[in-house]
Amino acid sequence: MIWDVDLRKRFVGRTHGFELDVQFRSDTHKLVLFGPSGAGKSLTLKMIAGLETPDDGHVRLGGASLYDRRRKIDLSPQRRGLAYVFQDYALFPHLTVVQNIAFGLHRGLANPRRGPRHEAVSRWIEAFHLESVANQYPEQLSGGQRQRTALARALVAEPRALLLDEPFAALDRSLRRRLRQELSELLDQLGIPMLLITHDEEDVVSLADAVICIHDGRAGEEQEPAALAAAQSA
Repeated sequence: MIWDVDLRKRFVGRTHGFELDVQFRSDTHKLVLFGPSGAGKSLTLKMIAGLETPDDGHVRLGGASLYDRRRKIDLSPQRRGLAYVFQDYALFPHLTVVQNIAFGLHRGLANPRRGPRHEAVSRWIEAFHLESVANQYPEQLSGGQRQRTALARALVAEPRALLLDEPFAALDRSLRRRLRQELSELLDQLGIPMLLITHDEEDVVSLADAVICIHDGRAGEEQEPAALAAAQSA
């Protein structure tokens, strides 16, 4: 089983509370969590990554426990070996494309220095066609170039799975279509599991092998993308 997730967390605010209670198990390599803003998708993804701590439950990937409250297992984000790409890409503005990607290998406090490239960094720069902007800074890049840089930084350390938070939300329609195709082909080549969250039905149709809908902090049954598209258009 690739994904085995059982997460619970409760928030209490001044005016209202929110309770997340999400369970799903799936052997799908390209799995999408679909739902409206505020449904609990991002919170679920952050708890899987170790960026938020659940109140109870477990996270298992390929049979390995990353978090298990009852067994007192709570691996740090670094030890979970997951690549997380934020919606805004979270590139370091003071680092070049090369240095941003190299940071995925270092994961320390020191910034990667300019100099000879690591072989893995060069491979991903070539794979994402970033040669012409390798020494530029994020503010000099287009939206598509920033996304490819963020993906390269995520993949350079050879993670066990890729987590994507609304990866196409900031891009125009034509660029979204092209980058979805590129990402789908890349994932097929790598064979790496992907968990993507989105509120865009086109992301589901283009990228998902299976989809799970999340509403009000609850997860529905896994279904095929075509079934979701038919339900949305009904």
